[in-house]
Amino acid sequence: MNQVRCCLFPALIFVALAVTKVVSIPGIARYDLLFVICVLIQLVLLGIKFETLDEFKVIMLFHVIGLALEIYKIQVGSWSYPEPGLIKLGGVPLYSGFMYASIGSYICKAWKVFDLHVAHWPKSVIVWLLCGGIYFNFYTHHYIWDFRWWLISLVFVVFFRTRVSFQVDDLRLTMPMTLSFFLIGFFIWLAENIASFLGAWAYPDQLERWRPVHLGKITSWYLLIIISIMLVAELKQIKRERLVD
Repeated sequence: MNQVRCCLFPALIFVALAVTKVVSIPGIARYDLLFVICVLIQLVLLGIKFETLDEFKVIMLFHVIGLALEIYKIQVGSWSYPEPGLIKLGGVPLYSGFMYASIGSYICKAWKVFDLHVAHWPKSVIVWLLCGGIYFNFYTHHYIWDFRWWLISLVFVVFFRTRVSFQVDDLRLTMPMTLSFFLIGFFIWLAENIASFLGAWAYPDQLERWRPVHLGKITSWYLLIIISIMLVAELKQIKRERLVD
């Protein structure tokens, strides 16, 4: 039940993708309808206090970061949004940012619901430098070397001692932080397969007919989820320091 609560935002987006694939409203493109639905979902979750204002700010940060990456990626041909729509920026339908925002929503909610505690978190300057290197590699690997395997190796070095503990019913469990990165990235890859099947976007090899997303994308999601968790953890640390001051 706790996982269901944490996944509410992304689950609602999947429902919207599934419904709009088979049901259309005359006069409004599917991508535009999805944007309206995502905005309404976000407003309702905020209105019923499922998300706090601070969580909303973090989620919107994910929205902006994700949308910027989307705009760049479609320009270089990594994937596309083949359906028409008016509510776009740089050729990217604005609903796509909410898919990244839903990941941020999951992390924020899971942090609270499962009472996450992190031990041996690296120094902030190291975390921010690593976070920046990972994010910019998504842009630069189209023109220079792809450093993802070097970055993944650095992640294991930097987070070698880091452990995350969480509460499941009456049990307090602990796992290496790097393992949690992989598990979340893997499940996002599974979700990506469902989303692309429902027409959320299409990779070049999916334009003629749908096929599973390449396994290599797991490494991309592994790195992206690292950015997501690092951002949430660092912002929570900043908030704690302000409360102490």
